[in-house]
Amino acid sequence: MQAKPSLEDTLSLMRDLRARCDWDAAQTHESLRPYLIEEAYEVDDAIRAGDDAKLREELGDLLLQVLFHAVVAEERGAFTMYDVAEGFITKMKGRHPHLYGDGVRQPWEEMKAKRRASIVDGLPADLPALHRAFRLQDRAAGVGFDWPDVDGPIQKVEEELLEVRHELEQAQPGRAGPVHDDAHARLEEEIGDLLFAAVNLSRKAGVHPALALDKANVKFARRFGAVEQMAAARGFRPGEASLEQLDALWDEVKDGE
Repeated sequence: MQAKPSLEDTLSLMRDLRARCDWDAAQTHESLRPYLIEEAYEVDDAIRAGDDAKLREELGDLLLQVLFHAVVAEERGAFTMYDVAEGFITKMKGRHPHLYGDGVRQPWEEMKAKRRASIVDGLPADLPALHRAFRLQDRAAGVGFDWPDVDGPIQKVEEELLEVRHELEQAQPGRAGPVHDDAHARLEEEIGDLLFAAVNLSRKAGVHPALALDKANVKFARRFGAVEQMAAARGFRPGEASLEQLDALWDEVKDGE
């Protein structure tokens, strides 16, 4: 019976590709950056779809990126895949002192906070804004800057919503619509505060806001797709319908779920 391939086999293959494939040999850390991001998103798509076969394939593609960067670094004399593995093992054991030592269990963010000069240290600037807000709040909580329960975040959301309403009324009293210039900048700031507060409420409620919003996007797209189909079946296009007609179709779709 043939033995299953090992991670050592994948590393050997990557070294061989670097030696004998012109394209692979030409790649650098910098040139590989877009592929790393793309592969991570493809893994995420497979998870969202619940497709195990696709997930297995995409995890392999993501592993390729890890191996690629490790071998490029090895060739530069910077570090090897074994150094990566050592760092991983050291970090995981350090995160679990109650399992791999005689330490006591404690929240990871509290442990990390002791090693940082600031909550922004090591947090990528290009993280998607929703996830970055979550991580900033999570790190702030790690140093004790947090509400004890969801009541505080709920009140903050309500407070920020009132401030958004105030800016809208000040900019265009009595009517809705876009605002301009300085009023727009103030409104943008207040809406940003409202979104940040909503993220914090999600965090305290134990819900990741990016996952919640992703599911809301999927639900909206599904429902509005059904609205479009119903509209076509009744002889009109959504762009030609009134808000009242679309709203009635929307309610039909919701009631049918």
